Amino acid sequence: MATGFIARHSRGLLVLGLFFAAPAFAQEVSFVGPIGDKAAVLAIDGGQPKTVKVGQTFGGVKVISVEKERAIVEVEGKRRVLARGQTYSTAGGSDRGSVTLAAGPGGHFIAEGSVNGGAVRFVVDTGATLIALPAADAQRLGIDYRKGRLGSTQTAAGPTPAWQIRLDSVRIGGIELSNIDAIVIEKGLPIALLGMSFLNRVEMRQEAGRMTMIKRF
Repeated sequence: MATGFIARHSRGLLVLGLFFAAPAFAQEVSFVGPIGDKAAVLAIDGGQPKTVKVGQTFGGVKVISVEKERAIVEVEGKRRVLARGQTYSTAGGSDRGSVTLAAGPGGHFIAEGSVNGGAVRFVVDTGATLIALPAADAQRLGIDYRKGRLGSTQTAAGPTPAWQIRLDSVRIGGIELSNIDAIVIEKGLPIALLGMSFLNRVEMRQEAGRMTMIKRF
């Protein structure tokens, strides 16, 4: 009976197989920019930019939300926060996450990431020995930085107190690292710095106004 069933319905089964084939996921997703809070302009795997509305899926990428200069997208069941001009790549595989950033005004690379699960915007700074957080960010994240080791650091406004701490996790795109040394600066730091305590653990490649970071360990 099984053989007869397959013979009678094989054509229908073939069609069903085509319709239910596993979806192909994007290898690289670039957030070109927002259209208000209703849609994101995405470039998938180097293709032409495509407007994708919130809640829609294109090329295996679902747009979850859009706000100001960033979008939250879902790729392979995982959500990523992308800043305008930022690229997320799955090419590094599950063990070696990666992210590609586009240079912003002044040639600086801005990265939308997270610290201990909370959103933080960073400037990539190879001149900073450690990740540096403004006190306002640390307080918003619930970090009791004053329990850290007190020291001082030099800012544009002069020397200022700084507390050395250790962060449980730092995520940038597809890269997540644990137990990262950082400092918290109370005055004179307008934005968090992604310093060498993170960058020493990634490979960095820079070309044509883009920086790609790939997790090393």
